[in-house]
Amino acid sequence: MGSKYGTIIMGPAGAGKTTFCSALIQHLRANRRSCFYVNLDPAAEEFVYEPDLDIKDLITLEDVMEELHLGPNGGLIYCFEFLLENMDFLTDPLEEVTEEYLIIIDMPGQIELYTHVPIVPSLIKALTRGSLNISMCAAYLLESTFIVDRAKFFSGTLSAMSSMLMLELPHVNILSKMDLVKGQVARKELKRYIDPDISLLQDAPESGLVYEYKEGLDNGDPTDAQSVVKGDSYAKLNRAVGQLIDDFSLVSFLKLDAQNEDSVGAVLSYIDDAIQFHEAQEPREPNDDLAMDEDAG
Repeated sequence: MGSKYGTIIMGPAGAGKTTFCSALIQHLRANRRSCFYVNLDPAAEEFVYEPDLDIKDLITLEDVMEELHLGPNGGLIYCFEFLLENMDFLTDPLEEVTEEYLIIIDMPGQIELYTHVPIVPSLIKALTRGSLNISMCAAYLLESTFIVDRAKFFSGTLSAMSSMLMLELPHVNILSKMDLVKGQVARKELKRYIDPDISLLQDAPESGLVYEYKEGLDNGDPTDAQSVVKGDSYAKLNRAVGQLIDDFSLVSFLKLDAQNEDSVGAVLSYIDDAIQFHEAQEPREPNDDLAMDEDAG
């Protein structure tokens, strides 16, 4: 059996991961490409396209919370620990997937799974090594409305960078829901978010993000309650976070409007390049498309 190819769709809750998966599937089908859709969110309820493999057939978050009296975060971690103990549920169906398919894995929105605990890295190792040996790319979605709140944007950027370092995969970072900020941000200003510019932290004094050390002045004591209330101690931390992002220089973003087919196609082309999908495909004869149409009919 040849190589396998896939992408794992991640990001915080509300970033539009499942919407992007649906748009991706629709685009692939419109372009006569095959895909295998895997849902690994044990709390997901509604899908535009029914998953080919669904973790809820193995375990659900609702059952875990009810039976083990866990909260949603603890329940999600338990679900993934259970999945790791029963990996044949995931690996056996994927063994049958051939190289012309793109495996799309839809993940939950708990970022601790990617950044704080080694659960998803362990899952990635199981999928990218051994008999499966899937060539995989991580797609990390961040909601474009985060750019309205610069502190939130840089926090999200730090999470994306943390995921890149933890997962050790080719990585595509995406600003989703671009239709929501259309006309609100100038193109020149938007470029400073596409390639995160830490000088953004200096451009908004009213945000409390600016930190400038001054000799002989109180520069914010984190043990002083009044300093914390005024945000002085946070300003230094935010600047340090921005500097860390700049020093690593790993994160840049693609723009995504899931309602725009060209936008979805552009993001898919980056994913294909990252996993070298097209290099392994057999050249298609001109009559192949006609044969596919006749089979569909």
